[in-house]
Amino acid sequence: MKVIPLCEEPRAALPTPEAAFHLGRESQTLRKWACTETGPIRPLRVNGRLAWRTDDIRRLLGLI
Repeated sequence: MKVIPLCEEPRAALPTPEAAFHLGRESQTLRKWACTETGPIRPLRVNGRLAWRTDDIRRLLGLI
């Protein structure tokens, strides 16, 4: 998986493995957040898949 630095990321949302990489968490942790709706950010659900808003990730990391 080639990961683009978050400050250069052009996509509005990221798949779970990439979002987990940027957040320093395991993918399963993000899936649990989505399932229980208890995490610091919530994903979009697109055709049964999770997508994590890039701006939410940046905000959580204090980049914006």
